[in-house]
Amino acid sequence: MKRPVAVGMILLGVSIVVLFFLNLLLGSVSVPASQVLKILFGGESNDIWQNIILKSRFPQALTALVAGAGLSVAGLQMQTVFRNPLAGPSVLGVSSGASLGVAFVVLLSGRIGGIALSRLGYMGEFAMTIAAIVGSLAIMALIVYVAQKVRGNVTLLIIGVMIGYVATAIIGVLKFFSAEEDVRAYVVWGLGSFARVSGGQVMTFVAIMAVLLPLSFLLVKTLNLLLLGDGYARNLGLNVSRARLWVIICAGVLVAVVTAYCGPISFLGLAVPHLCRGIFRTSDHRVLMPSSLLAGAALALLCNLIARLPGFEGALPVNSVTALIGAPVVAVVLFRRRKEDTAE
Repeated sequence: MKRPVAVGMILLGVSIVVLFFLNLLLGSVSVPASQVLKILFGGESNDIWQNIILKSRFPQALTALVAGAGLSVAGLQMQTVFRNPLAGPSVLGVSSGASLGVAFVVLLSGRIGGIALSRLGYMGEFAMTIAAIVGSLAIMALIVYVAQKVRGNVTLLIIGVMIGYVATAIIGVLKFFSAEEDVRAYVVWGLGSFARVSGGQVMTFVAIMAVLLPLSFLLVKTLNLLLLGDGYARNLGLNVSRARLWVIICAGVLVAVVTAYCGPISFLGLAVPHLCRGIFRTSDHRVLMPSSLLAGAALALLCNLIARLPGFEGALPVNSVTALIGAPVVAVVLFRRRKEDTAE
């Protein structure tokens, strides 16, 4: 018997609230739950605890929530438009474009300017964010141009993969000729982190995603039509080329923004759509889109919580945690669904 969609959505929403609070409560410094609630509702508390909650844990949890939601929605869109279960947010090379932009700024800063960008603190972080945005948008412009010239999804997919390989090759050359400290700063950025976004950047990031995510829901009907195949979609009045272009732009911009602020976060965009299909047993994007948004936010919060549990502060990269925690969960859901289908 299928689980009611409303119950599943409510459970996902409750899990987000619980995990968000646990992200504020747990960490290398113990803060009582009563004090966390007091700080959140504007009460006076210990200055140290107040700084930990408001300047560190709250921005980090909020970033994880929004980034997980954005990557999951983008992954669902990519898998639908390419009809490929292995398609993810980085499939078109957008993440590689962001990495290339950061590589040009970080790896060449010490060689050309004589001062490692990693030593510039906040200015260095701001420069890396701008570089990632420019690199992502440059690749997005190239992909949009190519999408207008080719008809086949497979051809566009292969071109995106090739762009990723070219970007990786250029980054390798830059690493070879760069100073050790710059290489280390780039590697740290490449590990991904929800803690990188702080201060005014958090509100900017959340505001951008608060606009992009609702806009992505306007493509729900289009995505359902694309599931029927190009022929049926055209017979129903859909301009397939234009629809594919809009979906690619939407997913690409979501990935570009998240990568610019958090670094390349892997696995979430690939796995969460499969997780939602396994839980809700449907291909209807009216269900998959909101469930992917909620499940992605919850899984990102869970991974962020594990990465910063006592004893692991700053030691566990987010990308490692997302794969270690998420992969077994998705595998269990898929195997259970396969077993239920066989039984029926």
